[in-house]
Amino acid sequence: MKIIGFIKRYTRRRPMALLPAIAALLALAAAGCASMGRPEGGPRDVDPPVFVGADPADGALNVRQNKFTLRFNENVDLKNVQQTVIVSPAQKRMPLISANGRNVRIELRDTMRDSTTYTIDFGDAIADLNEGNQLDGFAYAFSTGPVIDTLSFSGMVLEARTLEPAQGMLVGAYPSTAPDSAIAKLPLERVTRTNQLGQFTLRNLAPGAYRVYALKDNNSDYFWDRSEDVAFLDSLVVPTAESIMVQDTIKASDGTDSVVTVPSTRYLPNDVLLTWFNEGYNASYLSKYERTDTNRIRLLFNAPQDSMPQLGVVADSGPLARLAGRPMEEWLLIDANPGRDTLDIWITDTAVIHTDSLFISARYQMTDTADMLVWQTDTLKVFHRRSKSSKKSDSDKAPGGKKKRAPAGDTLDVDADSIAEPEPEIAKIKLSLASGSTQQLNQPLRFTVDKPLARFDSTTVTLMEQPEGDTVWTRVKGFTLMRSPSGRLLELVGSPVEWKSGASYKLTVDSNATVSVYGEPLDNFSADFKARSRDEYSSIIFNISGTGGRPAVVELLDKSDKPLRQVAVGPDGRAVFDYLDPSDYYARLYFDDNGNGVYDTGSLLDSIQPEETAYFPSRIPLKKNWDLEQTWNVYELPLDMQKHKDIKKNKPKPKPGEVAEDEDEEEEQGYDQFGRPVTGSGAGGANSYTNPFGGNDRRQQSSGTRL
Repeated sequence: MKIIGFIKRYTRRRPMALLPAIAALLALAAAGCASMGRPEGGPRDVDPPVFVGADPADGALNVRQNKFTLRFNENVDLKNVQQTVIVSPAQKRMPLISANGRNVRIELRDTMRDSTTYTIDFGDAIADLNEGNQLDGFAYAFSTGPVIDTLSFSGMVLEARTLEPAQGMLVGAYPSTAPDSAIAKLPLERVTRTNQLGQFTLRNLAPGAYRVYALKDNNSDYFWDRSEDVAFLDSLVVPTAESIMVQDTIKASDGTDSVVTVPSTRYLPNDVLLTWFNEGYNASYLSKYERTDTNRIRLLFNAPQDSMPQLGVVADSGPLARLAGRPMEEWLLIDANPGRDTLDIWITDTAVIHTDSLFISARYQMTDTADMLVWQTDTLKVFHRRSKSSKKSDSDKAPGGKKKRAPAGDTLDVDADSIAEPEPEIAKIKLSLASGSTQQLNQPLRFTVDKPLARFDSTTVTLMEQPEGDTVWTRVKGFTLMRSPSGRLLELVGSPVEWKSGASYKLTVDSNATVSVYGEPLDNFSADFKARSRDEYSSIIFNISGTGGRPAVVELLDKSDKPLRQVAVGPDGRAVFDYLDPSDYYARLYFDDNGNGVYDTGSLLDSIQPEETAYFPSRIPLKKNWDLEQTWNVYELPLDMQKHKDIKKNKPKPKPGEVAEDEDEEEEQGYDQFGRPVTGSGAGGANSYTNPFGGNDRRQQSSGTRL
């Protein structure tokens, strides 16, 4: 501003003399103004805090104090202490942990054991204060005796069914001398937690053999309850250490780097794989019962039922006494959902239907205090409250229930509510076409009814067909309706039909086709629909290797990792999915060792592992009228690298300055997530990834990254 004022004063006297000087001064002023801005900062700090010492020192012996101070090279912050930090041996009371400047202070509140190695595992709870760079895998150890245990082993925990990394899951061990039932009764001896990648290191172990478990410890008691997620190893783990030479980089005082070879220790095993499951255990009991209508009662159980309950009428006298002690099939039908935890009881006896207050004996299986299934008998009182509109005043009725009539020649004054109502319509069965107006070529017609049926006359069903581009309708011979294979009382299916691509169809069902168990006829039914065109579909053929001849099932998955369909792998190693809608698909395989066609979880009490799974590592885009063939070696990649990023849910949070995995560039057309070219025969080929562990040993199917 002073420069500009000087120029104004001087140019009033000699306006032309200072033009060169003015230009120079303005340039100088501009340069001076530019230099007034905030200087640019240096590169972003991406380094986590560095541990520089502790009181007592890390690895100290004969420690008696219960308060500790850890020192770092910069100011630190603590994140998610309650969920992340864990102490071995397990503590009944959570230690007090706080950060102050460059220090972290710890106070153990449990009585400390003699001659015991303690480990305080921070996971990724420690971060620098300014940038939030986390110090992952940091642990502090000391001993209350003259010796500190130093062995360790590492590995990974994945969900058995979905291969999702188990984040924050408890991993622990018992000495081999502990009883087999220790996991259900005693706290784990040594414990740690998995990081965001599902990796873990169990530290400061004494020499010996260990039983290893992973646990979703919902109630923080450090042992397994039957409702909790759990994983276990079939074999004992024996941690060892070996001396090795490793290369390291040393920075000199002048800033130059040099690579040196230094001695180090490798702790093994470092590739332990645990796959967790949930037994799906729930205590079995009758959670609710209600009478939803005069002819229907619903029973809700807290867990699936292995056996159907036995129901009986309780009555000492009256019209229901004849049913007391009689088989339930004489007065009801049971419609159970697939899990048999929801039962709809359809009452078929008229006297029972007309009884508003009904007493029923129910004998069913329930879980007792010893966690065993036992038979329990209850008496259930079920009511039906009729609506007010169905309750008629006796004042407008003559004896016998007939309406009062005025004498001949007389006029009876009545109000609007007492006017005789028209005769009610006869109730009819409602039949609905559940499969919709467009028929899939590979599916039967599906129907629902609103009441159980007593019989069905197939001669009253007519299905007419008109091929695409034709004008003539012809009858489809042999078509009829039948009970659904599911066994549900209110579901029907049509008999198999070879649907013609793009053809139109008409279905009619006469009212005489059936009656309900209550004698009600069917309402006349007709429906028009069209079969889909064959060229709207696509198909996928998997040529599978690596199964070793074990029975396997392939599941086709959607974008949310949910199964859409499944196909058993044939003797030729092929799994074919036909009649698929154009979309993006993913695939998973499970080894169906018991051949039941259903994925089975494990059982810890019976030492049964969950059925093994593998994922096809690429996304499978399908367009209309595509037939795609894919080659799939199920052991081509380690398990933790198989699942495609699009459907992986447990992804690590990005570090400061990093781009989240979902924000990475999309895969280029023709390449899978690992950069491998995808040809007409699918992923794999000469550039395929080789499993560094080799073979089919599931314990060695993690990538083996050492923490």
